[in-house]
Amino acid sequence: MTIEKTTIQDLLVITPRVFEDSRGFFFEAYNQAKFHENGIMYNFIQDNQSFSKRGVIRGLHLQMNPFAQAKLVRVLEGEILDVALDLRKNSATYGKHFSVVLSAENKKQLMVPHGFAHGFSVLSKTASVIYKVDQLYDKESERGILYDDPKLAIDWQIDANEVIVSEKDLVLPSFSEIDWEF
Repeated sequence: MTIEKTTIQDLLVITPRVFEDSRGFFFEAYNQAKFHENGIMYNFIQDNQSFSKRGVIRGLHLQMNPFAQAKLVRVLEGEILDVALDLRKNSATYGKHFSVVLSAENKKQLMVPHGFAHGFSVLSKTASVIYKVDQLYDKESERGILYDDPKLAIDWQIDANEVIVSEKDLVLPSFSEIDWEF
């Protein structure tokens, strides 16, 4: 397993060691002992899965403390652009985002710690995404930021005429309107 630091502190890209042969392949998607050896100390308690078609953008979503969620995101089928936005006010990268292509083919995972908004766009015809979280969903703690906020300038790698966003996500506040902090 390779653990890469990104341009944003505590945000990690994890690539498993894949064993391939004539039958197919095998890899460990998660190994708590290996994560702990590398300082990744989350206690994941729930797996969530979504299926979406090309052009869908889900996000930017988060939960506030004490229900903030760390997420370990990977793709079972297809390809997505996964995006994490740093909302930690004391961070040197506050308001900055990082994106990475996750796919069933590259098997990369994004480790999103507490204090980040998270979202993804579907680049392939369809995509199945699974992610582990370390807190249960709490509706009262749910927040979000508008995916196409010009201040954030996130390139979702989807043509504007292809974008599909939920009504709920279309009415989220812009980054400059948020008043929460981690």
